[in-house]
Amino acid sequence: MNKLDELLSCLTKKHVIVQTHNYPDQDALASAVGLKALLEARGKKVRIGYEGIVDKDNTLKMMELLEIECYLSDQLNLTPEDEIIIVDGQKGNINMTDLVGDEVACIDHHKVRRGENYKFSDIRDDVGACASIIASYFFENDMPIPENVATALLYGIKMDTHNMTRSVSVLDLDMFSRLFPMANHEHMKTLENSCLKIEDLEAYRTAIDTLHVEEGVGVAAVGAGCSEALIASVSDFLLTLSSVQITLVHSYRAGGVKFSVRSEVERYDASDMIADALEGFGDGGGHSDMAAGFIPNVPDEHMAQEYATTVKERFIKRVCAEN
Repeated sequence: MNKLDELLSCLTKKHVIVQTHNYPDQDALASAVGLKALLEARGKKVRIGYEGIVDKDNTLKMMELLEIECYLSDQLNLTPEDEIIIVDGQKGNINMTDLVGDEVACIDHHKVRRGENYKFSDIRDDVGACASIIASYFFENDMPIPENVATALLYGIKMDTHNMTRSVSVLDLDMFSRLFPMANHEHMKTLENSCLKIEDLEAYRTAIDTLHVEEGVGVAAVGAGCSEALIASVSDFLLTLSSVQITLVHSYRAGGVKFSVRSEVERYDASDMIADALEGFGDGGGHSDMAAGFIPNVPDEHMAQEYATTVKERFIKRVCAEN
């Protein structure tokens, strides 16, 4: 059996929930809508569920243009018997809410940080985008890909590999080239031009004003209440500085401190570094060149800054040890 057959063999119910990580990004939504199309072509009824909000302009535009229908978890009326497939994340991660239901399967491209007993798992941490894994299921089964699904998958790959420059595997390249002629490129162009709102520029201003560079680490705050996507965008932006090899950007949001990490040096594993820096406070993970973390239950911005200072000190100490 191929991967799709294996997945289907572990599903016992007609109705299935596909769950993305909280505050889903383009890759998570692309993976979810792709898997939904695959399962529905095989007779399943599928709904996509998530926690948090979708708050980046190009992600919202993606949902509108490509007619991606998603539900907040409290709209799904889940029961313990509902079967859930997790995409672009793993059970137990700090950005993956444990919903009511049975997580029978997981398809992801992040490092495994804790073991979970799924009936089916396809976790490939050497792949740049989860959408590439989902796309491969279509081609392995010689299944047609609707234009809106091909466009979503192509866009998900493009965004999570930072325009095919980060964590790109042979599978990402193969899926990108196969999906490219199937996608709607007018929609792709619209999505490319819907990245920032005017008010987002304030986060960049704050990051520039607070930027501290030490031992090649660029540390910056972006102000309170920034979306995960905006924090990540600023982190990418700071990495373009010639004096910065790894970034640590933070924001006080949702009652905690959110961190985004980027690394362009192989010996600085972003996933391991943020996990170590947050030990005892929160949790983090991701990939060797991009990762994120969160410290929950932080009462105010003053305490958030104290945590951020401690995490920065741990981060720089780790970098010094790696040199």
